[in-house]
Amino acid sequence: MTISDTTSTGHTTIELDIDGMTCASCAARIEKKLNKVDGVTASVNYATEKAKVLAEAPIPVGDLIAVVENAGYHAALPDPARPEVDHAAELRSRVIVSAVLAVPVIALAMVPAWQFPGWQWLSLLLTVPVYGWAALPFHRSALVNARHGATTMDTLISLGTTAAFGWSLYALLFTHAGMIGFTHGFEFVLDRGSGGDSIYFEAVVAIVTFLLLGRWFEARSKQRAGEAVRALLTLGATEATLLRGGVETRVPVDFLKPGDVFVVRPGEKIATDGEVVEGSSAVDASMVTGESVPVDVTVGDAVTGATVNANGRLLVKATRVGADTQLAHIARLVELAQTGKANVQRLADRISAVFVPVVIGLSGLTLLGWLLAGAGFGFAASAAVAVLIIACPCALGLATPTALLVGTGRGAQLGIVIKGPEILERTRDVDTVVLDKTGTVTTGTMTVVDTVGRAEPGEGQEWLRLAGAAESASEHPIARAIAAHVGSDAAVTDFENLPGRGVRATVEGHEVLVGTPALVGLDVDAPGPAQAALDAFVGAQAQGRTAVLVAIDGEVRGLVAVADAVKDTSADAVAGLKQLGLTPVLLTGDARRVADAVAAEVGIERVIAEVLPADKLAEIRRLQSQGHRVAMVGDGVNDSAALAQADLGIAMGTGTDAAIAASDLTVMQGDLRLAGTAIRLSRATLATIKGNLFWAFAYNVAAIPLAALGFLNPMIAGAAMALSSVFVVLNSLRLRRFARRG
Repeated sequence: MTISDTTSTGHTTIELDIDGMTCASCAARIEKKLNKVDGVTASVNYATEKAKVLAEAPIPVGDLIAVVENAGYHAALPDPARPEVDHAAELRSRVIVSAVLAVPVIALAMVPAWQFPGWQWLSLLLTVPVYGWAALPFHRSALVNARHGATTMDTLISLGTTAAFGWSLYALLFTHAGMIGFTHGFEFVLDRGSGGDSIYFEAVVAIVTFLLLGRWFEARSKQRAGEAVRALLTLGATEATLLRGGVETRVPVDFLKPGDVFVVRPGEKIATDGEVVEGSSAVDASMVTGESVPVDVTVGDAVTGATVNANGRLLVKATRVGADTQLAHIARLVELAQTGKANVQRLADRISAVFVPVVIGLSGLTLLGWLLAGAGFGFAASAAVAVLIIACPCALGLATPTALLVGTGRGAQLGIVIKGPEILERTRDVDTVVLDKTGTVTTGTMTVVDTVGRAEPGEGQEWLRLAGAAESASEHPIARAIAAHVGSDAAVTDFENLPGRGVRATVEGHEVLVGTPALVGLDVDAPGPAQAALDAFVGAQAQGRTAVLVAIDGEVRGLVAVADAVKDTSADAVAGLKQLGLTPVLLTGDARRVADAVAAEVGIERVIAEVLPADKLAEIRRLQSQGHRVAMVGDGVNDSAALAQADLGIAMGTGTDAAIAASDLTVMQGDLRLAGTAIRLSRATLATIKGNLFWAFAYNVAAIPLAALGFLNPMIAGAAMALSSVFVVLNSLRLRRFARRG
């Protein structure tokens, strides 16, 4: 079987689902094996559990699957019908069972006064399911790696727990440790004449429980990696009203074909990309284009699937459906950008390449050395086991997930979601922050920001009240903004909506026109007061505002300026980002004049405006090609590909699910200041992780020689191992005191 999906360069692309990876080093190993195939360039993503293969010529998929299988993992072509494996749920079950069984075993071993007759046999009974079932992922991974001549932290975990369990079982069966009434003392230093009757079940259950807990934390964050594309593809309409032979029929969107005509009523999503064949309306396309002002459409205009019809009834002829739509294209951009984001390889995994074989060698040398020195076998074996136990990487394994858990928990209290430890490393080097405008720097809704009017004696703002009444009959977002601002309840008759120009209505016997200069009868040569109104209109437009003129009974009486207002906190937020050493850039699909006005108001010097979704992605890549480490802050579908491509994607939680799923950090409130807080929290969490890793590794380096020289019996080694984990947890808990600014 071969795959015929061919790129524009003539290469064949193949995607495989990978199962069985337990760490980033597994992904690296599979990638290395695939890249050894002639004419193949492969990228394996540990987070999404997928491999993307680019082949110079068609290649049998079976050959690629065989390469992965020979490496000790499983591979298959993607199958939407195949249920997704919930690794986090499986690990959660193992953690719960292991923890419940571990508590009494550890308590009995560490408190001699609690050691009732036969306690050691109860400990064995409780330890067997922990060692044999809960720790099975570690044993399985160790065996797979051993078959291919490789070692990881799983190897050390499996060896350490096996050595401790095996020796304890030997002691129970062949020494007086198995006798009823036997008690286990609490000794720090091994007696060279003894050691054969020691049991270390508490070390087994402690190691397994701590490490499973760390893996569970990791699996929960990794599970979110594939949500971006799913969120995008579920954003569009699910049904459409198909029009055939004058009969309307509700059908699933998947039934639509190019050329079909469908009906879109006010408030409905447009089912797919198409062309208007009847009707006129205003379409809210902000989720796709970033344009805050709804776009007026009429016969012949193109419309995009998933955008919202604001008012009039439309008949639309489908032009692109399914995978050819703009929404599907954006989804592919997000998936492509995410595929290029392999997880940062864990420092603990990098250390294990050297650390694990060295520890195994030291344990063997300890056994041999003491035997040659004339020590008893029990003492020599106990010292060797102590080396393996003290080296078991509980602290190393917990360094990342515990800091991440506390950091993300504190973030949740502040309204910030951090998706995983690999994201934290990106915050350290970010030097540029790209800000979307609509819904991020601005409110994303149209608001009246100014009114300029000429009032007749005794009338006050009567012209504005009449204009508000006329606009209340329209569903256009600008009209709704004016009506909401005025709050008029005057009676309206003879209402007429004039797409692209404004509205005409009779209000309390007055003819009211609200709209463009042409609609109200102004031209470039307008004299006197009319010229002043025209100048005000031009001035408002130059400031990035949408301006409408109001004429009462044929005479221009005022102007209303409407804009997507800047959030009160945006200027402070931009100043805070600058204090973090970041250069802000405003990137938007909105008009240049609007973008420049917003940028000037909040203190941004660099503006990139009038860009399409694909152009946003290209702008991020261009900044990256110039050597910048880029953070992107956005909230719309049009931002999702750029969020995924950026070194650090920050989504405003008031935006779309697609943007949130594509991002690395999510700010659950509309306050842009939290973006700076999110970066500070991420950097603080990363610093804690680095500190945890340093001290955990330093502990191993210092403790291994003590164990090898016989200064630590395995039980104390197990206790020391547990204490190192407690230290890591306590150090991580300091993040609970992290506070936001402003």
